[in-house]
Amino acid sequence: MSFKLSPEAKIGWVYLSVSDLEKSIYFYSKIIGFKLIKKFSNIALLGTNEDKILIALKEQKGAKPKPSNTRGLYHFAILLPNRQHLAMMYKNLIEKWFLEGASDHLVSEALYLIDPDGHGIEIYSDRPRNEWKFINGELSMNTLPLDIESLLSELSHSKKEEFSNVYSIPNETLIGHIHLHVSDLYKAEKFYTEVLGLDITSRYYGAIFMSAGGYHHHIGANIWAGKDAPATPSECVNLISFSFKLPNELSLDSLINHLNEIKYSYENRLIFPIDSYKGIVLKDFDGNNIEIFI
Repeated sequence: MSFKLSPEAKIGWVYLSVSDLEKSIYFYSKIIGFKLIKKFSNIALLGTNEDKILIALKEQKGAKPKPSNTRGLYHFAILLPNRQHLAMMYKNLIEKWFLEGASDHLVSEALYLIDPDGHGIEIYSDRPRNEWKFINGELSMNTLPLDIESLLSELSHSKKEEFSNVYSIPNETLIGHIHLHVSDLYKAEKFYTEVLGLDITSRYYGAIFMSAGGYHHHIGANIWAGKDAPATPSECVNLISFSFKLPNELSLDSLINHLNEIKYSYENRLIFPIDSYKGIVLKDFDGNNIEIFI
């Protein structure tokens, strides 16, 4: 029986390089609504008011944006706990930043924007799982225009009066998924299903979506930057790593045993700049660092 990652696995944090740390801290805290949890000389950790770290930023002074024809991060996705919070986020962003798009994916509703360095960001809320539909065994997903009027109807009169310009993301917020530009879809599918143990949930116009535990996707991979796209140049901002959080030591040991059995290399350490977590790091076939921790 093939290996499967724990069905309770979730994306943990995303770790990005940025060209100007102070500018990025301002964006992620004042525009998006994250709390600045800790700041070192060239690193900032941001997350919820309960100090759950979701984003780490490392300054690469003066770095250029990632070229669009290179592999690496397409976007990372911030998962809000419900549609009302997505409506509040929309109201917050529309007054402070430029939205790149707003889409209905059938399983979720999403807002799109880019940070000051060009890192792609999706902010979304899920529809209830019992509303997700399947066609021939694959999850039905699409990209349709978001009904903004319907979304804003989530804000009652009283909620509109309570809403202020100082917006904080709710404590239940997670990094919901990571979407990557990859060089080859077959190689990406092989790694994330056979090595990491995810399941394919959907295929869509040059992209595949994969998850643990029946979620619509924890990982998206596409070849929209071009087949055999080159790596992001070293002088550009990039995705340093992203992580999966496992529920317990048994699930981590199971993954390690599987990696040993198939002789796939990993390191008994984490790249993440906080040493209170236990885990390993491995690279996918495009060189993306994936940290698995408990």
